[in-house]
Amino acid sequence: MLAKRCFDLIFTIPGVILLMPVFLFISIWIKLDSFGPVFFRQERVGLAGIPFRIYKFRTMIVDAERKGKQITVGADRRITQSGQFLRKYKLDELPQLFNILTGEMSLVGPRPEVPRYVAEYPEEMRKLVLSVPPGITDYASIEYKDENEILGRALDPEKAYIEEVLPVKLKYYIQYVQQRNVFLDFWLIIKTFLAIAR
Repeated sequence: MLAKRCFDLIFTIPGVILLMPVFLFISIWIKLDSFGPVFFRQERVGLAGIPFRIYKFRTMIVDAERKGKQITVGADRRITQSGQFLRKYKLDELPQLFNILTGEMSLVGPRPEVPRYVAEYPEEMRKLVLSVPPGITDYASIEYKDENEILGRALDPEKAYIEEVLPVKLKYYIQYVQQRNVFLDFWLIIKTFLAIAR
């Protein structure tokens, strides 16, 4: 755990400093594009099942969760113009670097889910997945980088997510937990950048 924490901080602290101009530009764009705050915060389940508030750049209209589902599918009308671009290139995830600085997340690890979907995890899998800090990227993030488009083609997106997508994600999460090491983290970060570039 100590090696992983050091790895996270070595990359995250310089990253936050270098990305400050990008943060500023995106923040101004969001404010000019639509009414509401720059950041979106949502409760997720973290290490050992402890809930925390994840940070993202806001990509949807204010109170979007009250006007639709917690998952985003296809050409969701709640997504703002700036949000479409930020989501496509995963730039909305950048504020999670602050979650890493506070120790709530890691650069690499199982993606943190909202409580209602964590409740769908089989008990043994839940214990294993929540035994490591959640991350910004992992095997599942790379495999399902176009997840909202995939769900957009389903007749019942939420049912498809729970019954089809989530079980596959859980297998990837378990695979990461069982194989995890600093070298794997570095390789998955490189693969994530390559996937976004493609």
